[in-house]
Amino acid sequence: MLDDETAYKLLKLVQSDPNISQREIARELDISLGKANYCLKAVIEKGWVKAKNFYQSKNKKGYAYLLTKAGLREKASVTFRFLKYKVEEYEALEAEISQIRMEAESLERDGSLSTDDLR
Repeated sequence: MLDDETAYKLLKLVQSDPNISQREIARELDISLGKANYCLKAVIEKGWVKAKNFYQSKNKKGYAYLLTKAGLREKASVTFRFLKYKVEEYEALEAEISQIRMEAESLERDGSLSTDDLR
């Protein structure tokens, strides 16, 4: 099963470059070639991507990956889910930074720590 981040990035790559190779997908997503193959097969089986094989192509990659209508719908859906997740992650990180900053300022006021100690 694909997580939203991988699905989002994969569908985005395929939409932007239908002639992308599995090796390029692996490099762009920072995953193994085997995982790229697995992910592509998964989105093809779900009907989100259609693979066209060009046997007579001089380019030995020979495949074009095309987003289907279902793939476009899923890309929109996964984009919103992924965005929501990233915003929540950002807000949690922002809150944690604020808390740590207050701790550091408190330590500095108490004389337990100076900003010079942080360098």
